Amino acid sequence: MRRLARSLLLSSLVLLPLVAPVTAWGETVFRRGIGSAPGTIDPGKADLHPESIVIYDLYEGLLTPGPDGKPIAGAAASWEISPDGRTYTFSLRPDGRWSDGSKVTAKDFVYAWRRLASPQQASPYAYYVWPIVNGKEVTAGTKPPTELGVEAVGELMFRVKLAEPAAYFLGQVAHQSMSPVKEGATPGQVGNGAYMLAEMVPQTHLKLVKNPHFRDAANVKIDTVMHIVTENVDTELKRYRAGELDATYTLPVTAVAWARQEAAADYMPTPTYSTFFMAFNLTREPWKSSPKLRQALSMAIDRDIIVNKVLNGDLRPAYSFTPPGKVAGYEPPLPAWAALTQTQRDEQAKKLLVEAGYGPGGKPLPPVEILLTQNENNKRVMIAVAAMWKQKLGVDVVMNNQEFRVVSSIGNQKTYKDTLYYGWIGDFPDPINFLKLLRSDVAQQNYPAYQNKEYDALLDKANASLDPAERLALLGRAEALYQADNPLIPIMHNTRRRLVNPRVIGWTKAPLDQNPTRFLSIKG
Repeated sequence: MRRLARSLLLSSLVLLPLVAPVTAWGETVFRRGIGSAPGTIDPGKADLHPESIVIYDLYEGLLTPGPDGKPIAGAAASWEISPDGRTYTFSLRPDGRWSDGSKVTAKDFVYAWRRLASPQQASPYAYYVWPIVNGKEVTAGTKPPTELGVEAVGELMFRVKLAEPAAYFLGQVAHQSMSPVKEGATPGQVGNGAYMLAEMVPQTHLKLVKNPHFRDAANVKIDTVMHIVTENVDTELKRYRAGELDATYTLPVTAVAWARQEAAADYMPTPTYSTFFMAFNLTREPWKSSPKLRQALSMAIDRDIIVNKVLNGDLRPAYSFTPPGKVAGYEPPLPAWAALTQTQRDEQAKKLLVEAGYGPGGKPLPPVEILLTQNENNKRVMIAVAAMWKQKLGVDVVMNNQEFRVVSSIGNQKTYKDTLYYGWIGDFPDPINFLKLLRSDVAQQNYPAYQNKEYDALLDKANASLDPAERLALLGRAEALYQADNPLIPIMHNTRRRLVNPRVIGWTKAPLDQNPTRFLSIKG
């Protein structure tokens, strides 16, 4: 899913002194599975979903994910937007404190956002500053970070000047990458969130304890949260059933039917604002110059079989990168062939393969390598895709299974051979969150390395519009444009299937799949 692990922070055991002692007797502990090990808990470098879960416990941005995942006031008590939509002024809470007891000020946000923009930081989310005055120039290295359009107006007022209106800006401000960072402190070890780091054990867990200096500490019910790493989904389920976890990160496909029948009170399927997809490496042949070949492979995939047979239901077939039904006023367009039956798609796919110069009478297509994470659920999907390609088009497949962090890094560097299987979960509920990834000037998270100036221009025009309806219509045109080029293959819109102990109070089916610990409590 999202969040690249750029630096391996969890390289050794780290023990940190606690500001306040925690007693074992009567302590409320929440043990939460987070799947793969975080590579970093630096908000300016993180890119993986498990990392974000930890970071939202450690940090609070100007806006922050609420109990249902929607942005709410965080470190900022209020904000004002100028009539032209280009100036945002945030008033910080006077009781905001770092976990070392010092005051959170506007200068902390100036420092953090300049750091995010700096080319030396190499943040995968550096493009989040692009709407800000001089944002693109700073990330490109043509202007210094000090010229980014952010300023501290006194101790508690933070002002941001945009180069153009950006209707999605407030949603983006709630993202982890735009959290404050205290200058001179190691990111992750001093935060302004509800919790603070007590212990990290590589590939095992991160222990967080309640931050007594947090502005709303009186309403934080859980004393300690253990973010527990378990790469193997079957092992994670065993740990849950043994009482070692209060919530899993996900479920193996083989356990879904059991969970529905035997653990109905614990089963928590959550339709998320997300898409699993395959990206073609458009920096390499034959993918770079053969859109018909790309379309043929896409059409030959029976998404209904994958969703209902391979993955045992709950999920939705995907024909667009942007998930449908999640943003008011926006429904992504679908390619015309999505209305065909699978039999009709298969026939058209065979013709496209021949037209691309492959198949019967054409040149042989070398085995296609698929890069994917070491996850049993992902393996099942790609084995099914490989079988469909072989049966329908005669295309052979080679699987390249790697750790989650490795797949993320290879995808960002565009060094995978042919195709990449990956997932993206929205950072905030707006179609730009998906469509921006296919911009020509997005270096890391543009996984297929898609380049289309007309597409970029449509996004620019949409983001400059102050008319919400016009903006969404322009985004729809951009989505139709990339669909015609087939840089990637949407496979399914995910439903996070996990188990949550009924004693955990406040867990919601949040589309962004966060559920910050500060809003939860433990019964009994």
